This record gives sequence, C-alpha cells and structure tokens, in this order.
Amino acid sequence: MLLKSDIVRLIKVLDLIAKTLAYSSGIAIGAASITLIYSTTRTFNFAHATMVTWGFYIVFTMQSFLGGSPYYYILFAGLFSAFLGVILYLGVNRPLIKAGVGEITLMMSTLGVDLIYFGFLGAYIDYLLTQYKIYATQFYLELYDFIIPVGGAGYRGIGLVAPLVMITVIILLHLFLTRTRIGIAMRASIENPSLAGLLGINTDVIYLLAWVIGGFLAGLSGGLLSLTMAGYDKVGMDYIVTFFTGSIVGGLYSIFGSLLGGLLIGMGEYIGTYLLSLYVGTWITTYRPAIPLAIMVATLLLKPEGLAAINWSRIYSSIKSLLR
Repeated sequence: MLLKSDIVRLIKVLDLIAKTLAYSSGIAIGAASITLIYSTTRTFNFAHATMVTWGFYIVFTMQSFLGGSPYYYILFAGLFSAFLGVILYLGVNRPLIKAGVGEITLMMSTLGVDLIYFGFLGAYIDYLLTQYKIYATQFYLELYDFIIPVGGAGYRGIGLVAPLVMITVIILLHLFLTRTRIGIAMRASIENPSLAGLLGINTDVIYLLAWVIGGFLAGLSGGLLSLTMAGYDKVGMDYIVTFFTGSIVGGLYSIFGSLLGGLLIGMGEYIGTYLLSLYVGTWITTYRPAIPLAIMVATLLLKPEGLAAINWSRIYSSIKSLLR
C-alpha cells in the first residue's frame, strides 16, 4: 500500500516527466529545422532564434485577440515562420548562393537577417502596447493550458500534446522524404548536390522548399515551447545553443538524428538542471545553458558526426544476440 509521501513523490516524478517531454519535444522539432536547412543548402540558420521567437508571439497575439486555447494557433505560428524562411531565402540566401559565396558568408548573412527580424519584433511589441495596451514584453501562455486529471493530480496538456506533435512530424517527414517525388529529390540533393543537379533536379526549388519546411518547424517549435516557458523577445536567442546542440549531437546531415538529438538534449538539460538544483541549490538554474553547451563540446571532440554516424543496426544485432 502506497503511503501519502510515496504518492506525493510519484506525482512530482510524473509532473517532471511531463514537463521534460514537453520541453524536449519542442527542442527536437527546432533542432530538425536547423539540420534540414543546413543539410540541404549548407547554411547555418542563425535567424532560427528569432523565427522561433516569432512562433511564441504569433500564438500569444492570436490568443490575446481571439481568445480560446493557444493550441488553436500553433499551426499559424509555423506558417508565419515558414513565410519568414521564404523571405530569407529569396531575399538573401538565394542571391548569395548564385554568387558562389562560401558557407561562412551564408551563415553570417542569416545572422544579419536575424537582427532585422529581431528589430521588427521589438517594434511589434511596442505597437501592441501603444495601440492595444497589450503588455507583450513577457507573457505566460501556460496559464491557458488545459489540465489532464490523473490519479487525483492534474498535469498540463502540453506534456501530452508536444510529444504527439513530434511523433506526427517524424511520420510526416518520413512519408514525405520516402514516398513523394519531390521528397526523394530533396534527399538526393542532401546526399549529393552536384549529382542531383546533373540528374536534372531543380535545386533552387529544393532549397526554397527546405526553407519553407525548416521555417515551419521553427515556428512550430516556438508555438509548442510557448506553453512550457515564459515568452519574451530574446527567448530564441537564449535557447539557440540548445537547438544547435540538438542538431550537432543528432548529426548535421540527418534530420531524424537531429530529432533524436534534440530530444536527448532537451531531456538532459531539463532533468540535469532539476537534479543539480536539488543537491546544489536553485541558483544553479542560472547556468542551465552550460549543460547543452558542454554536451555539444563533448560531441564535437568524441563523435563529430553525431548520432547519425552510429551503426544502429549493428548495435541492435548485438543486443539481439545477447538476449538469445
């Protein structure tokens, strides 16, 4: 028979698991966005930071004006960031690629665009305040989340919704990349861009599609994360290291590896910070970004190719033989 203290402890553990899954699922989707764009166009998208932040603000804005559940508007967050991705590619990335610039120049150009997007975000926040008296400097959409009652306790719905959305993204990406002609063409462009061009694949269309899907995933990530943490103008910048770490740990040329990498990094960061706060004190949460940064450094030193380079079939065969 469970004691009252055991029940309380169990509730806390389940709550931690739900929050961890919600956060890490959002990070995984955002990491996949970075990997998809880089593996296709060889561009590190530093504008990812503000594209994620816009995802936060699209959900917040629509919820503020239209009311209802924030979940209604997460799809629109993805669509808006996809639009930002199109602007970045057509306005900056595409002309630079045609000019034959290197990867560093492409990367720095996205950093410049990120600052522009961030400037527009700041003006938008001021506009909401002056015109509509909506204080958008910091907000908490988790207050509007629905509650799932389990065993006498209540758990916020994002702990269930975010993992389901991540699984849906995995399934849809798999079907797109393996069952559609344009998806197969994108895979060919990722694996061998030069050969893809010789085969008649329109790489310009593939690159544009990568920015559309990558932008959508960035906004989707921001929309989901808006229900797990406070929203503010620099939230994307504060968590950009976590996104890039998930992408690097998963493997910069593996979209599904980045999803797994982002999931593991999110879980490691969330649980690691929680455990350290128990033994060291809550002051350690200030240094939370150091956890994914340390994991990224360790990955680059020990396994630069990331999880995608691991021979999973061999590991599976070894485990299977040991269990016989």
